Amino acid sequence: MRIDLFELERSQSIWENTVEYNLTESGLHPFTLRELLDAREIEALLELPLGYGHTEGEPALRDAIAALYPGATADNVLVTTGSSEANMLAVMSLLDSGDEAIIVTPNFMQLPGLAKALGAKVRQVPLRLSGDRWMLDLDEVAGAITLKTRLISVCNPNNPTGGVLSPEERSGLAALAARRGIAVHADEIYRGAELSGPETETLFATAPTTVITGGTAKAMALAGLRIGWIVSSEDIIEKAMQRQDYTTIGSNTLGQRIALYALQPEKRARIVARNRHLLARNLDQLSRWIATHPGIFSWVPPQAGAMAFLRYDLPVSSEELCRRLRETQSVFAVAGSWFGMEGHLRLGIGGEPEHLGDALLRVDRFLQEEFPGRVAS
Repeated sequence: MRIDLFELERSQSIWENTVEYNLTESGLHPFTLRELLDAREIEALLELPLGYGHTEGEPALRDAIAALYPGATADNVLVTTGSSEANMLAVMSLLDSGDEAIIVTPNFMQLPGLAKALGAKVRQVPLRLSGDRWMLDLDEVAGAITLKTRLISVCNPNNPTGGVLSPEERSGLAALAARRGIAVHADEIYRGAELSGPETETLFATAPTTVITGGTAKAMALAGLRIGWIVSSEDIIEKAMQRQDYTTIGSNTLGQRIALYALQPEKRARIVARNRHLLARNLDQLSRWIATHPGIFSWVPPQAGAMAFLRYDLPVSSEELCRRLRETQSVFAVAGSWFGMEGHLRLGIGGEPEHLGDALLRVDRFLQEEFPGRVAS
């Protein structure tokens, strides 16, 4: 099977543990078990049998996940090994060779690679920058639909822009899919990582066929659990279960139990509050830094997610810029070209504020050394 190089993930796997400042992470500074769990919960983990458990997910965990999606029940949930497996199973359940998929870009870029590997044709519809937000042109989506279109996929909140679909964009997308009998897939892994205001509304059940993927990695700062999920109709969940029999068979028992504790409403609220406070501090720090680099960086501040998508004006490709920054300053950033968006960088803003501040000082040093005519010393 031919499959595209997943440039973002391959580059992270090679370099992220070799640098002093990794700004490629789109999640938040991870919790430790001691921070997350109370003594009773930790003691209970010591008695947990480390067998296969429930391959579709512990029943109580499926109940807790379903509670995040109005109208869902445990029968609408499949627990997976991370949201990447959830995305893979979703695409495998919805597309066959010869089908077509519309992918709203930029996004994580896993979906286009998987769809093409399955023999489907991918049509990309880009978000458009309009004023102070990234917008989805529903007419452009409608124009990309053919008789072979089986799937429209969005990442909402979006990676890498941090944008969130407006209520009109959400309802319009759902109505369009319903009229044409097309499934809607929404990667909602960043739902719950909003910088202000209410939590992003899910697209679950907004159209006759919706498939939602999510997990604990990003908004919950628990990437190491490797717990993701699919929320959809019972027939699609059944298809995904059959395909999971060929992948991981089921996710890890320990991670499922810890995720169950983390998803209890009071604890999840504490996680979200901590993360929102951290993001606010880092966003303020980055905003002030960008203001000191007029003519080099511009941006639309993110609405959600632990990342910022910066446009830059320098005579170098984004991949080359990231390579030189990594090699000379031990700072690793994400090239916009890995999202099909040349002239941009994605910076992670979910780490400890001191770490981000030190990394930005390294970027300053890099700019002064490499582009002395553009930066004030």
